[in-house]
Amino acid sequence: MNKPAPIVLFVYNRPWHTQQTIEALQNNELASKSELFIYADGAKNEKAYTQVEKVRSYVRAVSGFKKLTVIERDKNWGLANSIIDGVTQTVNKYGRVIVLEDDLVTSPFFLRYMNDALEFYKDEGRVMHISGWNYPMNFIANNDVFFYRVMNCWGGATWSDRWENFEKNTEALIDRMSSKDIDRFNLDGYTNLWRQVKLNKSGHIDTWAIYWYATIFHHNGLCLNPINSYVQNIGHDGTGEHCSISNYNDNLILNNKPSIGFVAEIKEDIKVVEQIKVYLKKIKKPLLL
Repeated sequence: MNKPAPIVLFVYNRPWHTQQTIEALQNNELASKSELFIYADGAKNEKAYTQVEKVRSYVRAVSGFKKLTVIERDKNWGLANSIIDGVTQTVNKYGRVIVLEDDLVTSPFFLRYMNDALEFYKDEGRVMHISGWNYPMNFIANNDVFFYRVMNCWGGATWSDRWENFEKNTEALIDRMSSKDIDRFNLDGYTNLWRQVKLNKSGHIDTWAIYWYATIFHHNGLCLNPINSYVQNIGHDGTGEHCSISNYNDNLILNNKPSIGFVAEIKEDIKVVEQIKVYLKKIKKPLLL
């Protein structure tokens, strides 16, 4: 493996969640060899100011990484703008990047998995995203990982030559998507991710991940996912800006395999995808980006 990819972590006003995220990351095998960039967004109102300052005070003193850089926004950028800017700045400089938000607890081997995958698929342009999370279910699968059209953003990684295609243009996206495209975008009708595009258009939300998925979809790209998740999302407790309360972590046990096998054939794993469809139909909840 080459030099570990830099990690970018986006934080705001959740001190407890941020601490859980960083402590888990510090316990990662490659933490001491990795550079960590923390983007701390500014408070959007007086109510948020105290919690924002608590988060900033904590992250300034973080140790255990090869190098720490804290970028404190002088105003409230908002989640989407902050992430798009931070990822773009970092990946353009280093060529690859690992992305986390402030509510993601990782396995001790999360960084190993991410870096190994970034190296293994570096020359495979159709592989546009590495995901660290997967649904908490007992999959029947032949491999440790699988390819899938949908992008999961709870712990991800990518390369500069793939991120350069990123586009957040709602009108252009709507114009180029046919009804057939939208059905496939919605995992053949088993979920409704397109709703998030509509909510962005109406101004009800301002997010980034749905546009990264749309970019991957438009370029016929694929996302690599582990069968067993390396990430647990602890933010769906009603405290997040765009997070509802959910049970996506029920029965989730983090993957503690120090190394896994990758698949050479770049195609969607139909067998695994069909199991995800059954799961989504059973729980009757939309995929979350």
